[in-house]
Amino acid sequence: MRTVLVVGDAKMPLRASGQTGLAIERERHGRDSGELRRLLNSLECKQDEYAKSMILHSITRCVYLLEAEASACTTDDIVLVGSMLDDKDNSVKIQALNTLKAFSGIRKFRLKIQEQSIKVLELVSTIWDSELHIAGLRLLNNLPLPDFVHPQLRRVMPALMDILQSDYILAQVQAVRLLSYLAQKNDLLYDILNCQVRSNFLNLFQSTQPGSLLFEILVFAERLSEGRNSPHYRAVKWHYNEQSLHEALFGDESRLADRLLALVIHPEEEVQIQACKVIVSLQCPQDVRVRPSCQPSHSYFNNGE
Repeated sequence: MRTVLVVGDAKMPLRASGQTGLAIERERHGRDSGELRRLLNSLECKQDEYAKSMILHSITRCVYLLEAEASACTTDDIVLVGSMLDDKDNSVKIQALNTLKAFSGIRKFRLKIQEQSIKVLELVSTIWDSELHIAGLRLLNNLPLPDFVHPQLRRVMPALMDILQSDYILAQVQAVRLLSYLAQKNDLLYDILNCQVRSNFLNLFQSTQPGSLLFEILVFAERLSEGRNSPHYRAVKWHYNEQSLHEALFGDESRLADRLLALVIHPEEEVQIQACKVIVSLQCPQDVRVRPSCQPSHSYFNNGE
């Protein structure tokens, strides 16, 4: 059955799942259904926000399901989808981000989609919308971010940290994954460590947090610990503000050790293992970790043990 959406004076058919299934069957037999091209062409026409959202949603499904047709698309199609990020309606922006994420799985489009990185970071950092945060961060996490994006990343670091400290788990997980990736960049590590956080930041390490978030936040802590202990980073004397992430995690008044020890007996094994990895990284600086024995390099685990 075909559902018809009336847009202005025009009628635009939205393909039902049965017709998508038919398109998949045609592709399986080497025939181009033309479904994806029809959708992209309709996106070029003047549509209202609801219609654009529905078209983009259908394009996303087709990219995932119709591999050959998706690979036959052009960079002009990527530019068209990317232009939807400038739409005034957030739902259109979100669907466009999802569509770009789908196309990013095709190698030949990745460089073109990378060109949207700065725009995506701008959206994520200036619009407080959890669904947009998830869509934008999922896209960024699926792309290698080029060096020319680093200045923008420095500017949006406080916004990423705010998302990490929000109460929306899916957005938090995506934010901390991106921050973990960025923590491995030497020129961004200090910006992350000196970023201001709330006084209750260590609540993210409480055992009551979802296991998926705990695991990712522990990976983040391990990478920060390894980065700050690297010879390259320790060659410079850094100064941090009192409310910085560095002070929350590694400062003299930090209670991170207590949180980590509690997580060693967490019900989820991957959380236990990752907590142990963070403890090891705190006790053993990177340049001495290859030695047969490793004495604690900080006072975190000296007291009361």
